[in-house]
Amino acid sequence: MWLPVLGLLIGLAIGFFAPVHVPVEYTKYLSVGILAALDSVFGGVKAGMEDHFDGTVFITGFFSNTLLAAVLAYIGDQLGVDLYLAAVFAFGVRLFQNLAIIRRHLLHK
Repeated sequence: MWLPVLGLLIGLAIGFFAPVHVPVEYTKYLSVGILAALDSVFGGVKAGMEDHFDGTVFITGFFSNTLLAAVLAYIGDQLGVDLYLAAVFAFGVRLFQNLAIIRRHLLHK
């Protein structure tokens, strides 16, 4: 359960102490990648609270979700369509669902 949280904290620390300036043309990819990563972290925390966390599922889901979201954003850019919004919507919904489940778990303890 603590692996996703530890990864998130390490990533936040690196981002805070070693800021990277991202060109404007890559902001769509970065935003979708961050949402995919946060979705994986919250999903991992939820799975840990439900006692069925699997590190392999977490790692493969983290990278496959991020890659799929980036490819979707790239294809959308090539077609001139904002396909990245589909990933933003999907990951946003899952983020709030996972957060609600985590909140309920914490309130019941």
